[in-house]
Parts: sequence; C-alpha cells; structure tokens
Amino acid sequence: MVELKTDTSIDAMHAAGASSPFLGYRPSFAPTPFPAVICASVNDAIVHGIPTRYRLRDGDLLSVDCGAQLDGWAGDSAISFTVGRPRPADLRLIETAERALAAGIEAAVAGNRVGDIAHAVGRVCRTAGYGIPDGFGGHGVGRRMHEDPDVPNEGRPGRGLPLRPGMVLAIEPMVIASGRDAYHAAADGWTLRTSDGSRAAHVEHTVAITEQGPRVLTAREAS
Repeated sequence: MVELKTDTSIDAMHAAGASSPFLGYRPSFAPTPFPAVICASVNDAIVHGIPTRYRLRDGDLLSVDCGAQLDGWAGDSAISFTVGRPRPADLRLIETAERALAAGIEAAVAGNRVGDIAHAVGRVCRTAGYGIPDGFGGHGVGRRMHEDPDVPNEGRPGRGLPLRPGMVLAIEPMVIASGRDAYHAAADGWTLRTSDGSRAAHVEHTVAITEQGPRVLTAREAS
C-alpha cells in the first residue's frame, strides 16, 4: 500500500517559481478553504478529494487534479489511473473519459461555441453508458484558475459563447461508471462522491483557442 503525500507537489511548484491556486481556495459552495495543493479522488470520489492518510490499495482508481500559477497566469490539469492490478471496468471508464476529453479539445476551434465542446464531451460519455455529474465541468482559465465561461460536460451544439482566438479553457470530463448522474458532498464539504458508490474518473487539460486550432497547454510528457 502507498500513502498519498502532497509535500513534493508544493516543493516542485516552489522550485519552478510557481504557487498553488488550490491551497486556500474557497468557492461559494465550500464550507472551508481547500487545505491541499492537489485534489486526490479515490474510487467513488468524482472530484475535489482532499488528500488524507488513506493508503492506496491494489485495484484503487485514483484521479489527481493539480493547478499552478506562474508569472501571473494559471493552468489546471487532471488525470485518472489505476493502482496495481487494474479492473477492466476501470480501464474502460478512464479510456472513455480520455476520449471525451479528446473530443472536447477537437471541438475547441474558433468559430464554434462552448455548446459544441459540451456536446462532444457528453456524446462520448453517454454513448458509453456512463453518468455525468450535473453542475460540474470545465471553465475559463487566465489570471485566475476559475474564470468565465463555464464549460459543461453536456450540452447542445451551436449554443453558448462563441470561441475566439486567445481564449483559454479547461476542458474536464467527469464520468460515473453506473450510468447514473447523482452525487453528494462528503462530510468534509469538498469531496463529491457518487450516490450509488460506483466508481468515477476525471481528466482535464488547459486548452488555448488559436487561429491554427486548439493548443493543449498542459500536455504531459510521454512515459
């Protein structure tokens, strides 16, 4: 088993001259400021999991969300993966979330609208039979981590704010394995958990709208 530790995350940020937009962040729904530099959501936790002394076990599904601020600008990214021997169902869930993210990025072109991104993400998730938590999705990114516009994970094409070169968006699919959309906030006031205990996955990239097409600003190095 492996214990989640976040000290190295803040150390890496500070070494690069960056800071964490997560630590101390308090949106309107939160009862307290967020106490960590990453979100670590395990198994039935969809998003906003607070890292604890929980020791990861073989077969766990972990989603890690991390942001950084550098030179007055913010970035935001998330990834889901399995620990040890994976469950085939978890691999399918994560693969679908990644395909939904790719579809959303492909739709993030000048001349389209936010609804085109939402529709692309939602179509992949729903076709696979997965649920989508209502009210949580992507967002604008710039001087702050969360800016307008909201970028839902489901919507109608051709609707919403027009996409223009220079806009930067966080596109972040969240999928629930059971196909149900229901969730609830845990006792910590932050962690969102599936209401039926089924597993969830969450992925995210920060994407710039350019005249040449979408540019992923948080692309990960190949391992």
